[in-house]
Formats: sequence, structure tokens, C-alpha cells
Amino acid sequence: MSRDYKVANVVVIGAGQAGSSVVAKLRNGGFDGQITLIGAEAVPPYQRPPLSKAYLLGDMTLDRLFLRPERFYAEHHIDLRLGVSVVAVDADAREISLSDGAVLSYDHLVFTTGSDPHRLPASIGGDLGGVHVVRTLADVDGMAADFGVGKRALIVGGGYIGLEAAAVATKMGVSVTLVEMADRILQRVACAETSDYFRTLHRAQGVDIREGVGLKELRGEARVSAAELTDGALLDVDFVIVGVGIAPATALAAAAGCALDNGIRVDARGATSIAGIWAAGDCTSFPHNEGRIRLESVPNAIAQAEVVAQNIMGAEVDYQAKPWFWSDQYDVKLQIAGLNTGFDHVVARGAGASISFWYYRGDALLAVDAMNAPRDYMIGKRMIEAGKSPDAMRVADPDTALKDLM
Repeated sequence: MSRDYKVANVVVIGAGQAGSSVVAKLRNGGFDGQITLIGAEAVPPYQRPPLSKAYLLGDMTLDRLFLRPERFYAEHHIDLRLGVSVVAVDADAREISLSDGAVLSYDHLVFTTGSDPHRLPASIGGDLGGVHVVRTLADVDGMAADFGVGKRALIVGGGYIGLEAAAVATKMGVSVTLVEMADRILQRVACAETSDYFRTLHRAQGVDIREGVGLKELRGEARVSAAELTDGALLDVDFVIVGVGIAPATALAAAAGCALDNGIRVDARGATSIAGIWAAGDCTSFPHNEGRIRLESVPNAIAQAEVVAQNIMGAEVDYQAKPWFWSDQYDVKLQIAGLNTGFDHVVARGAGASISFWYYRGDALLAVDAMNAPRDYMIGKRMIEAGKSPDAMRVADPDTALKDLM
């Protein structure tokens, strides 16, 4: 670095989980330079996973969503700028321009811009009132009034976002139809056994799941009132939730000249292709095993952001991802350890509501999906992180104690 990190000026763009983690780690690690955290939303950094679950259900208040009390930033001398966006980045001058006219200089710039949800095109009614995505506090506040008893919802997309939305809507007395264009729900992210589990769960709660069927168009005058599906079915609907994936928010980084590769391309330490610019969280792709991956998860956002903060302070450490995820639907807690990419067979442990599916490639354990089976998840995660692979037949044998698999 050209300057001692203790007097450096760090600017972080994106006040989400990763951004909040960067600035907190810097201060807690002894960094005493200037820190600025910029967020386009008008509220301090908050948790996203509870938005469409506990918060929408009314089980969590707004202040409990915040990752840290707002006073934390002032007490730690972090310049928190909310309700403003970055309109330009000049990497040569090491300056950024904000929507309020301010121009800030930096020694280190960190992109923690997260991701943006895919939306339906206006040509098929995506701009009608009552068509929602689930990403921000404003998104969830905007849809809350639609969740009334007896209302009819169409959910487009059978991934985890769509299924979680279906669970919450059903709990609130909404009649739900969910369409998934692929052959089965969760096809992109899970094995057929996990799909079968959640299909059965949702249908038992009254959700009308239609697989191999897409949305042709939404109809209505100003507000959605009907949906035509690709199989010709016409549904009366009161609102629509779109859960068809997200894309890394890379526009600012690209404009600054950063290399992209399924996200902002960073090295193992979180550095982009431009000196002095770093990135962390959903917006990045990074080295993993023999290739590169992009992870959309809270644990990744926190861990990668903290590594970036350490490296800004001169630690020179590499990020070693330990992927894990979760999803809450009705009374089922799904916990996922590892990455199932490239699996060739799956074995089941347990039965009924409490069951786990173990993904293998040959003899190598890759991942575990555990439904209401926290011990299976814990043991599987520990083995994956340790590079250990228990015999698949022993995993499936109910007489094999989990501790013996270790």
C-alpha cells in the first residue's frame, strides 16, 4: 500500500450485510482512518432473510431488523450516508460522486452492492400494480397490505424465495398458486428428493403447485387482476410475487473498469482488477477449489467482507469459503451445508418430517440438505469442512450413530 492503513480513507458502497460487516471489522480491528458507508435506502443496514418471514408476519419489529443500532455508526466514527446513491466512480482520481452532489475521495473503495431481483418485463404486465419482488424493506412494506385472508396470490418461481413467500402467504390466509417453468420446484438448486419433500409439504398446506408451467402474461387495468399461464389456464389473482432469481449488482464496478465474471471478479483476498478497489458479498465471484463461484448467502457476505477488511489493514489472508444456507417454511427448518454441484447420487437418512439428503460425487461427500434434522446438518457440515466423506451406505443405515460417522 502507498499509505499506512491507519491514516487511509475507506469508502464502502452498499449498506447491506457485507457493507456493515466491512466497516465493523475495520473499527473492531483497530483501523483509525476515515470510514464512509453509503446506502441508497433511507434506513441503516438491516437483515434481509426475516423481511419476507418474521417481519411480514408481524413477528419482528423494524428496530429488530437492524444489524446494529444506528448509534453504533456514530459511536465508532463511521460516516453513514443513507438515502443517497453513487452516480460515478473515477478510479484514476480515486473519487466517487454521489446523487446529492457530494464528491468523496478514497484510498480504498469497497463494493458491497449486493444483487438485484429479476423482474417481469412490462410487455407481459410486469409494471402493473400488485406485482411484487422480495428484496428490500420497501418491497415488503409495499406488499404487506395485499396479504389479507381470502386474497388470491400467484407466485412466479419455485425456488427458495418463491416457496418461502408461499409459506408466509398461506399462513396469513391467502390462497396461493405457484408456477414453476422447470420440470420441478428447486430444480436448479436441489435434488429431486428435496423437491419432493417441499412439494408434499406445500400441497399439504393447500398451495396449488404447477410445475412445467410458466407465466404467459398478467392482465389488469393499472393493477393486476388475472394471469394467463403458458398452458392456457387463466387465473383470477389479487397480487403477484416474482421469485425468479437475482443478478449481481455490478453496474458501478463495471463503469469503474473492474473486470466482471458472473459478478465482480475478485481474487482470494477480495481485490478487484483495479488497485485500491475491493468487493465482497453477493456481487462477487471468487476463487473456490479449481474454479470460481458466486455465493448468495448471509454467511458468505459476512465472512468475505471481514476478510476484505483484514486485507485493507494489511493482513494478506485468503478467503476460504465454507458454504452453508438455510430456509424456513412453515414449521420446517432446512439447513444446507456444502455445494452440491456435480453430484451423481444422493442417499437419505431418516424419514418423514425429519430427514436429510446427502449428496455424493463418487465416494466424495459434497453437500447435505437437512430438514428438521439439525444434528445431521451439524455432523455433515463438519465433515465437509474437514474434507471427510463417510461411506454412503453407513449414512443411510439408521443403525449407524451419527457420531460414529465422524
